Amino acid sequence: MLTGCSASDALEILNSKISSESSVTTTQTTDEQTSQENASEEAPKATADSGENSEVESSSEAYFSSGSTSSSSGALLDTTDMFSTRDLEQEADLTDATYITLTSGEDVNITAEGVYVISGTATNTSIIVEAAEAKVQIVLDGVTITNTNSPAIYVKEADKVFVTTTDSTNTLSVTGTFTADGTTNTDAVIFSKDDLVLNGVGTLTINSTENGISGKDDIKITGGTYNITADADGVEANESIRIYDGSFTVISGKDAFHSENDEDNTVGYIYVQNGTFSIDATDDGMQATTVLMIDGGTFDIEAAEGLEGTYIQINDGNITINASDDGINAAQKSTAYDVVVEINGGTINITMGSGDTDAIDANGYIYVNGGTINITANSAFDYDRGAELNGGTVTVNGETITTITTSMMGGGMGGGMRGGWNNQTTEQGTTEGTAPDGNTQSGTVPQGNMQSGAAPNGNMGGQGMQGGFGGQNFQGGRGGR
Repeated sequence: MLTGCSASDALEILNSKISSESSVTTTQTTDEQTSQENASEEAPKATADSGENSEVESSSEAYFSSGSTSSSSGALLDTTDMFSTRDLEQEADLTDATYITLTSGEDVNITAEGVYVISGTATNTSIIVEAAEAKVQIVLDGVTITNTNSPAIYVKEADKVFVTTTDSTNTLSVTGTFTADGTTNTDAVIFSKDDLVLNGVGTLTINSTENGISGKDDIKITGGTYNITADADGVEANESIRIYDGSFTVISGKDAFHSENDEDNTVGYIYVQNGTFSIDATDDGMQATTVLMIDGGTFDIEAAEGLEGTYIQINDGNITINASDDGINAAQKSTAYDVVVEINGGTINITMGSGDTDAIDANGYIYVNGGTINITANSAFDYDRGAELNGGTVTVNGETITTITTSMMGGGMGGGMRGGWNNQTTEQGTTEGTAPDGNTQSGTVPQGNMQSGAAPNGNMGGQGMQGGFGGQNFQGGRGGR
């Protein structure tokens, strides 16, 4: 099977683990129900390495499709098990839930697995999760929290935390300068050190003087309505941002969605399956260190750069970009992937500002295999190593084109990477018709630098931090899946 993945080896996903659960007790100062919640495990991965039900924890995996590394309409990432059954459930099982009403000035400390329904209005109150190896579900049921310098939701330690909205309106805000928790720079309204899932049927509004939502592991969003205004990034994660569905309005002083681990440039990807996005970003609409893959959704992006990553693959969706720098930009942010823009489907409309701007810019290769692309720009395409128009319809300033030519040769790769390009379209005309690698005469495909063929697997989670947060301690029954 041909894929767009630039790793040369077939990768195994070794990400299943046995769920560990233990009995816990409940201590509560308000009326509540406490009992043991029936464990309902997440859907097991379809692998042959264990006969037991194992959780799809998928933390920091890149989910490469196996096969050759040629540019094609095959998926760059294997998305089969990116989302568990519980991730996709938009309403929580409240059978054994603990109900909590917020009080100003008192933190809510969650130390055990369970489902916690939160309601009320409060100031200077944080919901703090410190429950090692536990799955915790925070259900927001008409919550308003306004803090001066600390996150509204702070996940210090957990296996996985769900933030689920009921059919309600919820608002979380931080209005001042964030205060660090020891060595942890808690710089987001929702700040999580471990896996974070956001879902639900309600609305969550976030206002931040820094980041809106920050995760030091994976962030998954599978449903709900989100209105985020942030002076820095709207949503940021170290390992990955995975969006199954949802409605998003994001105004950001930096990037609207940003995935990067500054200690490991082989992780940090963004995957979008569906959703509606209205983005107004000072910097990038979406930026991924490694892969940015879009399988669907409706996007209206106003930004300096609309989409940015090392390998960008667009398979479907309706994407409208108004940009002042580059509309779609592939740059060498990761040493694990070739620098590629690959468009296989969808409808893409790009309008560029005046000046030194490019609608589609790659410091490597551009492949257009399908879809409809409409560009209004002085410079439609800029690439360093090659470009191919293999299918689809491309219109530049009202005229349909049949060959991709560069408007500005050169750019970020420089020197040896550019070689002897002299304002040519690409190294076309090889007998195989395969993509060039810029170094050989055979026209072989670009090869990535995946070390030992292994998928990125940074381990970020699980360290408990000590902080000065006081308040109520809540323990719940055994959680779910």
